[in-house]
Amino acid sequence: MGADPCEKSWGPGPTGSGTIGAVKLAVPRETAAGELRVAVSPDSVPRLRASGVEVVVERGAGSGAGFTDAALEAAGATLAADRTGCLDGAGLVCTVQPPTAEEAALLPEGSVLVSFLPTSTPAAVLHQLVLRRVSAVSFELIPRISRAQAMDALSSQASIGGYKAVILGAARLPKILPLQMTAAGTIAPARVLVMGAGVAGLQAIATARRLGAVVEATDVRPAVREEVQSLGASFVALELEAQAGEGGYAREQSEEFLARQRDLIAQHVIQSDLVVTTAAVPGRRAPVLITAELVARMRTGAIIVDLAADTGGNCACTVPGEEVRVGGVTVIGLRNLPATVPTTSSQMLARNVAAVVAHLVKQGAVTLDFDDEITQQCCAVHDGVIRNPAMREAAQAERAS
Repeated sequence: MGADPCEKSWGPGPTGSGTIGAVKLAVPRETAAGELRVAVSPDSVPRLRASGVEVVVERGAGSGAGFTDAALEAAGATLAADRTGCLDGAGLVCTVQPPTAEEAALLPEGSVLVSFLPTSTPAAVLHQLVLRRVSAVSFELIPRISRAQAMDALSSQASIGGYKAVILGAARLPKILPLQMTAAGTIAPARVLVMGAGVAGLQAIATARRLGAVVEATDVRPAVREEVQSLGASFVALELEAQAGEGGYAREQSEEFLARQRDLIAQHVIQSDLVVTTAAVPGRRAPVLITAELVARMRTGAIIVDLAADTGGNCACTVPGEEVRVGGVTVIGLRNLPATVPTTSSQMLARNVAAVVAHLVKQGAVTLDFDDEITQQCCAVHDGVIRNPAMREAAQAERAS
């Protein structure tokens, strides 16, 4: 084989600042199956224009989220007939899903891509970004600091996922959630267990409580106990050492720890009508919290909604992308729940995008200041270099296999 044209991409990456042309912001249609969200909304267009960018949206890009071409145009966006016209001359390209390798090859050379771009992004996609010298800004890599809160798309979308998980579980459950006192007698409330009290878990707790369920929650971080209790749920205490990781995420646990945790919460799982699991470790497979043996001991008619299905699932019986019946228990492992609430999800995501654009665009041009903590951490690819170490290592491993 010849020399790798992306050999430079395995370097450490630049520091300092760089400026990338006058700014046309392109929003092409999403092409991933089931993706109804869009990176712009009628509400966000004026905010983007206030940052000094021209907003160009491919026709039909907002239709899945309920944003008509007319509404986007009335807000100040320019409509492009197709993807080619949308991307032509763009300095910024904003999408929800990462591009395919073919789509990455069509990005304007030297442009800036703003999208979800996990560390597991295929090497072929990164290869094209490197070749096109595209600077890729990843929502997954935005630091969780106060200055970046408005840019935190992971949290905004996780909140929607937590809400929808409970709504979905309640719709499948063969009983109602709230207490009912009727002439025919009293109906006991359903019992809901939420495993993981991050953003998605807290929203799931709040939603289940609003629907009248008795709610319990577990988490490996004792510090979230007060948040759980403030929402009206009971915290299932895990009398173990603190397990908070960097950036507020849960740290990956040893198998010994996970085994003890499963023993502690097994009785609460068995007693629950609806279990929502949300535990995830960035860049790793989701920990298995509910074994097949435990599923077999659950109540007939019980529901598990696994929000970690995309990374393997917190339940051993989860089939990513599917809803399956295991004995008397329904296990729901549907992917991308935020996309099933596309209007609200897109409104929130569009505000995150607008905040990122406001951070990057200075005096009519995109300025990447690598001395700034936010830019330094969230810019995964720049000037022919894969800057993020985890993404670089994953791409190297994939290319070597």
